[in-house]
Amino acid sequence: MRLIRLLVALACLLAGATLGALNRQAALVDLGFISVPTTLGVALILALLLGVLAGGLAVAFGVVVPLRRRLSQVTNTTAAPPSPEI
Repeated sequence: MRLIRLLVALACLLAGATLGALNRQAALVDLGFISVPTTLGVALILALLLGVLAGGLAVAFGVVVPLRRRLSQVTNTTAAPPSPEI
């Protein structure tokens, strides 16, 4: 499993370096309040990174957090001792 993770990480690094090296054209990223001069490769890599982070946060808050909350509720209700009947 570690070998697979290492190979995937190396493939991503190689793809990012290739993307950056092949796209050396100047680009101006206008954020509305500031303009950042950069290369096209850096702009593409940052856009991909921001997209991955936004997607990960969407999945985390849309799926993972509700499932963890539901799991903790189920765990708390099954772990509670039965109440004595009087």
